[in-house]
Amino acid sequence: MKILALDTTSGACSVALHCDGHTFEQFVAAERDHTRRLLPMVDAVLAEAGIGLRQLDALAVSRGPGSFTGLRIAISCTQGLAFAAELPVVPVSSLAALAAGSRRAHPEWQSGAIVAALDARMQQVYWGIYADACPHDSLLPEAVADPQRVLEALQQSELPAPLYGAGPGWHYDALSVAPLASVDLQAAIHAREIADLALPLWQKGEAVGAEALEPLYLRNEVTWQKRQKIRS
Repeated sequence: MKILALDTTSGACSVALHCDGHTFEQFVAAERDHTRRLLPMVDAVLAEAGIGLRQLDALAVSRGPGSFTGLRIAISCTQGLAFAAELPVVPVSSLAALAAGSRRAHPEWQSGAIVAALDARMQQVYWGIYADACPHDSLLPEAVADPQRVLEALQQSELPAPLYGAGPGWHYDALSVAPLASVDLQAAIHAREIADLALPLWQKGEAVGAEALEPLYLRNEVTWQKRQKIRS
């Protein structure tokens, strides 16, 4: 199985290739220049594996939520590659990938659920909760909310302890008293987790054509306003 995964959701640019049991990955922590960096990173991992784009079985990409610009860069690039090589695409939740990468980085977190949080700006957070037994689906619906609402939801939930926090969204002061056993503010999304999560989805037939690939913003009203300004 050969899956190439791309991510530019937040403050990093990441490309990973799962190729017959081996993983090749390029990761750069960079807030800018994703457009310039992404395709050379794709070329690098394919060259390292010694294969061409048309030898892939599928592409995978972070569908969001996350930075509007970042999501569009990775999705547009993935669409271009998919059209060129006639490949299906597996969209993967960025929050689920963040949680999966944090679980890999923290073996001691295996017994608990991970609350993944990305900074949505405008004093809000993108967040979801993921258990090891069901890494694709959040235990509560993925959402964008004020930090205080996230805190209240966690305090009122009946989720079993321990809970762990992962991602830069936890920097808000209101979340400092959240009922978490530990927090990793430096956790980042890696494309290798996008590829890991994409594999079972691809096997279940959940890939889509490039023309059907759409970002998940969660904050749709802001997106609509941005589009209206551009059109006017």
